[in-house]
Amino acid sequence: MTFPYKLVATDLDGTLLREDHTVSERTREALAAVTAAGAAHIVVTGRAVPWTRHILDDLGYEGLAVCGQGAQVYHAGEHKLLTSLTLDRQLAGLALSKIEADVGPVALAASRDGLDGEVLVGPGYRVQEGPLPAVLVNDPAEMWSAPINKIYIQHPELDDDTLAKRAREAVGSLVNVIMAGPGVVEILPLGLSKATGLSLAARRLGVKASDTVAFGDMPNDIPMFGWARHGVAMANAHDDLKAVAHEITASNEDDGIALVLEELLRASRP
Repeated sequence: MTFPYKLVATDLDGTLLREDHTVSERTREALAAVTAAGAAHIVVTGRAVPWTRHILDDLGYEGLAVCGQGAQVYHAGEHKLLTSLTLDRQLAGLALSKIEADVGPVALAASRDGLDGEVLVGPGYRVQEGPLPAVLVNDPAEMWSAPINKIYIQHPELDDDTLAKRAREAVGSLVNVIMAGPGVVEILPLGLSKATGLSLAARRLGVKASDTVAFGDMPNDIPMFGWARHGVAMANAHDDLKAVAHEITASNEDDGIALVLEELLRASRP
């Protein structure tokens, strides 16, 4: 049996994970069958390593993972950070001032660099419910006191897509601004995307973009789809991602990843 791809790249939230933050048995089995057929599986997520590690451990995942929107390449088996890119804090501060000059005050959170980097949450920032740890800070200056991977912004009135668009227009070419999920608009280092992180990880594995099938659900997955040979959007995906996908599968709740992988496995059998 010859599986047509050497690399399967999957986003986490809204893609590999169901709404209860678990991975279905069917999807686990499909991924195991794909790796048994010789392909590598890489998780590519917007979450930084501290918010990803427990999921990888639960999966028994020992390979590479791309975290922090491409900023971090993490070796899950060795619990080791292989590469990490930080956001220039002075540049981020300038970008924020330009954004707020256009849209008014925004609420902030910041993801600190490192294996155990905390997410610091400022006044007014709405933290999503769940097991992910966050540290509340009253003084926003604390967010800038140590190296960070990214800044999260929220607006009291603008929706996520509008905030991301307005912020992108305001900062020009200073930083990247992406919408990564409900209530999640992020400021990243210029040029950073899931595609840049995935290309670094793929190079370590000796595989190419032409060897890769990628699964995702949000606009931050668009660069990854542009890099990979084949991009598969979930049924629950954002319209912007569906517009550039090669294929649309079932939702994360309905084993969309497994459906595609099972079909590829069937097609590759002699």
